[in-house]
Amino acid sequence: MLFANFAALQAQRDSVYIKATIQPETRVLTVDQEIVFTNKTGTPLSKIKLLNWLAAYKKDRTPLAYRKLEDRKTTLHFADKAELGETYELQIATRNNPLLQYNGADENIYIPLPEPLEAGKSTKISLIYKLRLPLSKFTGYGTDEHGQMLLKYFFIVPDGFESEAQSERFYLDIDENQNPGTYWTVNLNLPATYYSKSNLAEVQPNHFEGKLNIDPEFFIGSSRLSSIESTVDNQTVLVDFGYQLTGAERANLEILLPRQLAFIKNKTGFLPAKIFISDKFRRDEGFIGIDDIKFWKFHFRLFTPEEQTDLKYFSAISKKVVEQSAVYEKNEDHWMVNGLKTYLEIRYIDSFYQDKKLLGDLPEDAKIFGLKPLKIFHASKLKLSERYGLAYQYMMTQNLDQAIDIPFNELSNFNALAISHFESGSLLAFIAEKMGEENFSQFLRSYFAENRNSRPLKKDFLDKLSVASAYSADFLEPFVQHKNRVNFNLKRYSKKEDEFLVKIKKNTTLPVPFKIETVTEDNAVETFWFDTDNLTKTDIYRIPQADASKIVLNSDYIFPETNFRDNYRYTKGFFANTKKIRFKFFKDIPNPEYNEIYLNPRVTFNAYDKVLAGLNFQNTSFFQRKFRYSVTPYFSSGTGKLTGSGGVSYTFQPAESFYRSLTFGVSASHFHYDYDLTYRKISAEAGFNFSKNPRSDIGRSLGFSYNYFEKDLNPMMLANNEYEKYNLWNVGYGYSDRRVIHEKYLGANVQWMEDFQKISAEALYRFEFADDQKISLRFFGGYFLSNKTKNNLFDYGISRVSNYAFSYGLLGQSATSGVLAQQYILAEGGFKSYVGNTANQWIGAVNVDTHVWRWFNVYADAGVYKNKHQTPEFIWDSGIKVKVIPDFLEVYFPMQSSLGFEPSFKDYAQRIRFTLVLNFGAVTDYFRRGWF
Repeated sequence: MLFANFAALQAQRDSVYIKATIQPETRVLTVDQEIVFTNKTGTPLSKIKLLNWLAAYKKDRTPLAYRKLEDRKTTLHFADKAELGETYELQIATRNNPLLQYNGADENIYIPLPEPLEAGKSTKISLIYKLRLPLSKFTGYGTDEHGQMLLKYFFIVPDGFESEAQSERFYLDIDENQNPGTYWTVNLNLPATYYSKSNLAEVQPNHFEGKLNIDPEFFIGSSRLSSIESTVDNQTVLVDFGYQLTGAERANLEILLPRQLAFIKNKTGFLPAKIFISDKFRRDEGFIGIDDIKFWKFHFRLFTPEEQTDLKYFSAISKKVVEQSAVYEKNEDHWMVNGLKTYLEIRYIDSFYQDKKLLGDLPEDAKIFGLKPLKIFHASKLKLSERYGLAYQYMMTQNLDQAIDIPFNELSNFNALAISHFESGSLLAFIAEKMGEENFSQFLRSYFAENRNSRPLKKDFLDKLSVASAYSADFLEPFVQHKNRVNFNLKRYSKKEDEFLVKIKKNTTLPVPFKIETVTEDNAVETFWFDTDNLTKTDIYRIPQADASKIVLNSDYIFPETNFRDNYRYTKGFFANTKKIRFKFFKDIPNPEYNEIYLNPRVTFNAYDKVLAGLNFQNTSFFQRKFRYSVTPYFSSGTGKLTGSGGVSYTFQPAESFYRSLTFGVSASHFHYDYDLTYRKISAEAGFNFSKNPRSDIGRSLGFSYNYFEKDLNPMMLANNEYEKYNLWNVGYGYSDRRVIHEKYLGANVQWMEDFQKISAEALYRFEFADDQKISLRFFGGYFLSNKTKNNLFDYGISRVSNYAFSYGLLGQSATSGVLAQQYILAEGGFKSYVGNTANQWIGAVNVDTHVWRWFNVYADAGVYKNKHQTPEFIWDSGIKVKVIPDFLEVYFPMQSSLGFEPSFKDYAQRIRFTLVLNFGAVTDYFRRGWF
């Protein structure tokens, strides 16, 4: 038989032989393949599972399709059939069985065996099939617009992880390993003008062979690609690139690669003979946050081209080395691979970029009229190495972090970076500093040598690290299993002779070590490490004074604590045994060394106060805090008086509970709601957010509020018996599912005061039926349980909301004419045309909106409402919506309605409506979907 000699040679180990003929113009590969499969499960097998992950490239109903939608990527969902991939004409034969037809649409193919395959025994499987490659725009693998191909996960192979041999696995595009540790022989039959590269050794042109701890990948294109050879300790390492290096890149890398590889080998004791970096891998694993900032006509450089090349390629190469150091299963072992890669990155920065700032040269180079405005921000003073601690600290303060050891496919996109990479790497760097860098490197070299061709077990890794660190790392095993809220509190210090007696409280039973530093006024630093026991308690620790002016606990975000603000104490001057207060203009990354008060200028507008210029005082910047206050006094240019608002709140955020946050707060505001008329509002509220899957867009909340209102009234209002003072109580529940294709919202609310009680419900469904083209349906219903009000202030609005709770962002609160009266709020009845005023008994409405062309939508509203002592009335309207900025600035042009053909009305210009959302938080939330 064609592959008989190959099979005889490879019978003692898993091996795959592939001969593939490639037709680039049709994206078709014809594959002739043999697999020698060895049963390593320890028990007889009656069937063998093969992975056919190309079958994942279907428009819907595959785990890959669902995951892409979770990431808010719709290219696969809306792809044409011709753009997708498939396996077809699949035939498989086993020993003593002829070739049989199999379904190429299944990701998991089970091959029955004529007799059980005993443990340790091997069998041969023959396959013939064709592959039609997908376009690379879906995952980065496949064929791009230039006809170049990146092949990975497309050939049919056995599942390489025996513990999962009988369970189904699916392709999720998380660079999971499917068949590591296999010996590969691959012959590619290409057109004469095409070339190929692979992470396998190239024994002849387009002929690759060797054993890999990761899956093979192949780049095929019509141009020769770049390679660089480097020698480290008499070992030659070939670095192949699946793209053409620029001249500057090549010149830099020829200098930088030997340094990078030598550094990695010194830490790990291992370098592979060959490293292949595809363009996809470079984009996915490169060092983020150092690219030039470009917008409009502005171009700001943070790092030099040499520094960018160094950091980006070190990040990619270190990941490749760790991946090939042993056999890893990405979904379960992700934090070992990503953590070790990040540890190497941290140490590389400490060695070669110790004084480099997080923002690079931008604070020095960004000038306005000769001034350097960025230098006033604490962010400009942060070290590049602090990026790791900042990322996971941000997620922790949002209570959106996840346990380090959960499967990778369950991590949110940002946690895949902040937790799997940054927190894991920081923990390893923390232990390395505690035990000594050379001792940690010796541990890594030894561990990699022991597990070169096997799968390292996480428990074994942590156990051996604990022993090597003299049990300082003993806390890691339970730590990675949970979301942790460990905190060390440097409470006070006292002096005794030539020592500081430092009182430190630890809030966990985990035996986590910690670091204390003393800093003199000349910035001389002394470091002291302490181990702790399995108790939650406050202890006194002795350290020398050495003329220290400051005591610092776990500096530079070295350990993932929940609160770094209690890690600093001054030892001299007015602020001895406490922290200094600092006022900061504009929002900034917080400096935990100070009690910071942020002063942010605010400018807003309404019809009565005109331009409101104010200064906001708050204690919260980019990181959330449990206790928050915010006070904003404004000067009203329209009245010449002071107005403003303020509030305080406290949030409980348990790490692992059925709720994500519980917030209690009180607030007050004082503004004008009509000419020379003010309102005063005092509120107390509680908000309850249920816990959510961080990969899910589903959120649930429950809220309760009490509001007291007091309004100035003019003589006409007094004559009309307007409300001067009133109390409102609210209980509301909200359910939201903001998935990209099927977006849903459901809310229910009960509201009451002395004169009425009413209930309401709202449901919204938005369906994206084509790329960026949506239809939305909204339903609203409201009913007064009782209504003894004196006027229509609290009625359900039909085309306008009365905003009696002052909760909507209306520019003209009391406007009844003019442009500001045309502002539209999608609430209650939601009608765009003025087809009715209010409903004081009940209302039901439906609002429909659909895309038709580019910025243009059409809408229609219909409903029935009833006022007391009147018969129910049916109303409707329709028109055109122009989406200037979708969901934030939109203009409505009424057409036909219950009133008639509205463009024929003389006052048609006054019937045009607009929405305007000036909530920056809503804009931020919109753009971070799919990441949090």
